[in-house]
Amino acid sequence: MKLEHLLLGVLGMRPSTGYDLKKFFDTSGRYLRSNTQMSQVYRVLHRMADQGWVTYDVEPRQGAQDAKTYRVTPEGMTVFLDWLTGPYLPPFRARDPEFTARLSFCGFMTEEQLLRIVDAELAARRDQLIQLHDHERTIVSEAGYSFDVELAVAVTGRLAEWGSDDVERHIQRLERLREDILAGRLRNQA
Repeated sequence: MKLEHLLLGVLGMRPSTGYDLKKFFDTSGRYLRSNTQMSQVYRVLHRMADQGWVTYDVEPRQGAQDAKTYRVTPEGMTVFLDWLTGPYLPPFRARDPEFTARLSFCGFMTEEQLLRIVDAELAARRDQLIQLHDHERTIVSEAGYSFDVELAVAVTGRLAEWGSDDVERHIQRLERLREDILAGRLRNQA
């Protein structure tokens, strides 16, 4: 997932200035991407304008820098939708920002497209849970440096337990989401 996809998604919902986009990443969009800098936002907006994915109107301001309000073009919307509804290949890490981003922009999808992404994530997390339970947890220290193997085994065992618990909870949430979509209950909860 690239910053371009996120910017196109936000602009597909509402025209925005670069400042508005940065504010989005600092508030409600902060879980989609961390530490997004103003310079990154403007650099990507400029590149997307050159590619024809966004256009902008300039609002002159007396004594201040002119404000540009960006809008996604039909070509930019095609690029965004191709990413959003295209194949989703879940990474190893559960609750990856790309999965969260795709869910965040689900208003641009059909329920079938949303279910396809949820099902892909569910399958990957179920497989991951099997791998976590079957994983060998032996630690060997052979480098000759002071290393407490017993402590390392105990702590990494806890980490594995926490990881399994997190994945199990993620699976439960995905299953509830899937059931709510299929039962038509999701729209009533908005």
